[in-house]
Amino acid sequence: MTQGEDRAAIGAVVDEMYAMISGPAGPRDWSRQANCFHPEARQIRTFLDADGRPGCTIMGLDDYARDTTPFFMTHAFFEVEIGRRIDLFGNIAHVWSAYEARSALDDAAPERRGINSIQLFRDPEAGWRIMAMIWDNEREGLTLPEFQA
Repeated sequence: MTQGEDRAAIGAVVDEMYAMISGPAGPRDWSRQANCFHPEARQIRTFLDADGRPGCTIMGLDDYARDTTPFFMTHAFFEVEIGRRIDLFGNIAHVWSAYEARSALDDAAPERRGINSIQLFRDPEAGWRIMAMIWDNEREGLTLPEFQA
């Protein structure tokens, strides 16, 4: 693969991840995880606790599906990428992916914005797959940097 082909394939994986979790209230098709995640992938939600100290929840694919299904069943949720930077070296890649989360695609303002830090591996059988993804949201004193989609 050329570097341009790798970047396109990585972009397609990231696009599939966003498409998989976004949609109207109701079930998500978790079988789509295989299109973008390695079976041993980890997803890490970061947060600030009541005392303002950083914390995180580390989840495997089944954990993430189980954790988010109740929310998705009752809430429309659309996570839209607004910026992307891909760093590529051999069989590994890192994507900084800025996003906006909305209840409807035509909402005037997003509910929140943040960054997904996504690490990928070029699997010889499946192609580029997400190995780990960690994210954080904008908040007072923390704003998104500027970069192109």
